Amino acid sequence: MAELGTVITAMVTPFTEDLKVDLKRTAELTEHLIELGSDGLLVTGTTGESPTLSVEEKVALWETVIKAARGRVPVMLGTGTNNTEQSIALTKKAEEVGGDAVLLVTPYYNKPPQNALYAHFKAVAEATKLPVMIYNVPGRTSRNIDPPTVIRLAQDVPNIVALKEAGGNLDQVSEIYRQAPPGFAVYSGDDSLTLPMLSLGAKGVVSVASHLIAGELREMITSFTAGNWQKARDIHLKYFPLFKGLFFTTSPSPVKAAMKMTGFPVGGLRLPLLPLTEKEEEYLRGILAEVGLI
Repeated sequence: MAELGTVITAMVTPFTEDLKVDLKRTAELTEHLIELGSDGLLVTGTTGESPTLSVEEKVALWETVIKAARGRVPVMLGTGTNNTEQSIALTKKAEEVGGDAVLLVTPYYNKPPQNALYAHFKAVAEATKLPVMIYNVPGRTSRNIDPPTVIRLAQDVPNIVALKEAGGNLDQVSEIYRQAPPGFAVYSGDDSLTLPMLSLGAKGVVSVASHLIAGELREMITSFTAGNWQKARDIHLKYFPLFKGLFFTTSPSPVKAAMKMTGFPVGGLRLPLLPLTEKEEEYLRGILAEVGLI
């Protein structure tokens, strides 16, 4: 399997004051995240406000991050949509600009049944040579990718090599690892479930909290894999309030606010999302203080 990293930061998209994509800040953010300890980056995922970005903006972000990363960490590009033809076109463009892998989210709103999910992911993956991570997030898409579908895709499509699992269902992870082919990797899509999922065989996390604590997350994972479970547990429990606090309202509003509070502002949010209210900022500031980030 292609090396995708263990702490893959699902990057926010920096915006200027008038909510244009800020490519200069994006390059600075890339450097910042690598310095913090991210060993993989995801561009134009949900945390990057991908539904509000044009194709041209997505491509510009991809090119900026790839150039700034300079091959130091793999760069995964979010190309999934609820339109299979558009997903194929974006995925081909991702390969053209030099992405290391692509992330394909479950088609949202359409509510395809399991056989249609299989056909969608297979069609997009077969249009590229890049490694593909499929992304299960039923809370945002209204459709779960059931374990038999994941296993079938992993067995039938050689470049579907990983799953980002954000369904909150550890039984599902167990079932996938029971039957998936050797080398297929599951990543936690929820920071708070990374440690429990590691115990089932997960390779790492596609993370939001890593905007702030990538190094600590890597230490938690390496401690676990080295058999130092107590240290891994201590790190998990220390930052558990942060893991949950970054999702007390719709992401990425909290993480963008947290980055400003900790000294690395990345601008506001595009509608239909809004920045935190003063009361919400006060609540988040308390969490950051509790875990020692401010």
